[in-house]
Amino acid sequence: MTQAAGSMDRVFITGASSGIGAALARRYAQQGASLGLLARRRELLEGLAASLPHPECHRIYAVDVTDHAALAEAARDFIAAHGGCDIVIANAGISHGTLTEHPEDLPVFESVFATNVGATVATFAPFIGAMKAQGGPRRLVGISSVAGVRGLRGHGAYSASKAAVRSYCESLRLEMKPYGIRVVTIAPGYIDTPMTRHNRFSMPFLMPAERFADKAVSAIARGDSFRVLPWQMGVVARVLRVLPNFIYDALLSRAPQKPRKVAP
Repeated sequence: MTQAAGSMDRVFITGASSGIGAALARRYAQQGASLGLLARRRELLEGLAASLPHPECHRIYAVDVTDHAALAEAARDFIAAHGGCDIVIANAGISHGTLTEHPEDLPVFESVFATNVGATVATFAPFIGAMKAQGGPRRLVGISSVAGVRGLRGHGAYSASKAAVRSYCESLRLEMKPYGIRVVTIAPGYIDTPMTRHNRFSMPFLMPAERFADKAVSAIARGDSFRVLPWQMGVVARVLRVLPNFIYDALLSRAPQKPRKVAP
């Protein structure tokens, strides 16, 4: 299958079975895109694909993103089936509260980094060669978080992993620039998803997932290098970045913590 130059009709999304990933899938499907939908839970992927316009155009992959070989095989299958890929969205991510003083939290740190950072790299890697050979708009999209702007109490693993995603995508942006491939980093604030519904604290500027997807798809189409959504959290992020440490510490030292993951 050959795509017309200038189109962005082939979209591969990880973490596609629910939340932000599913909302992005629905938005791109409404635009007529052919999708590669990857997540661990096959039954949810099958239900999502069946609910989309032209389900015959979409391919599903029941894969854990930390299985890099299986992830690369899914990427090769999608490229072969559609003659390339225009947009890759590394959306898969997990979030658990962690406290460094507890030795049992070290594997949780490692798991969060493996999913949020390592899998982002592993998602992009098998697509880059094909995208270099293509014409037209091409996008690699990393999903960071406002939680990665400054470290949050009890969120050490998640904040650090999302800060790493932002820095990694910035490095990749410079590497891809000579090839005309734009690297877009989206930093969600509080988005109404199954992940955030577990939070036991107030979530300012909570944004519906479908509204987030509309805004994110527009930012990706423009090739924005970095975008915080919703915009109100972008203002908060800019303020947090410039706050002196003594003020930041005073304001956030008693902020609510995300619950730790309880070992089975």
